[in-house]
Amino acid sequence: MSPHKLILNSLFSVLAVLALAGFTYSQSGRRSKAPPPSLTPEAGTPKPVTAGDPPPVTAERDQDYRCTEDGSLARIVEPGDLEEIVFSAKDADVRTVISAKPKPSYTREARRNGVQGFVTLKALLSARGKVARVRVVKGLPAGLTENAIRAACRIEFKPAMKNGQAVSQWVTAEYVFRLADSSIFTP
Repeated sequence: MSPHKLILNSLFSVLAVLALAGFTYSQSGRRSKAPPPSLTPEAGTPKPVTAGDPPPVTAERDQDYRCTEDGSLARIVEPGDLEEIVFSAKDADVRTVISAKPKPSYTREARRNGVQGFVTLKALLSARGKVARVRVVKGLPAGLTENAIRAACRIEFKPAMKNGQAVSQWVTAEYVFRLADSSIFTP
């Protein structure tokens, strides 16, 4: 075989491989750019901050938070606003009865990063039948602690009783986050 034919055959082989590889890559389904942003806001995702808004609160361990009407978190800086008397479960005549404990949602970021575990909170269930404050005992990253606090704020209960009067009581609430339980169809 002549050297010219050998070079042409080699060149043809290289071109065939490159053409086949280029076709295979273009048909692989990979996207070359990021997908467009979702049009619906995700539950648990903080709202964009505008010029007049305070920055979003990131929940921290051993900090107390107040439940707000709009679902945002309000950190309690001074613990002096606790005028109500709080009874332990053993000191109350009738313990608090929880009738509904809503589940928190997974955040897209936590699902994407594979974050799993549990969030432990202490909730002060007031004599007025509302969650007065929530304290973070153990948290998780990627917005899961914040979603657990929001869920704890929606706990429905019948207050504890002492001498025939409704009283406040601390309870521990634990929220488990497992990717196996999470759905890609829910936020």
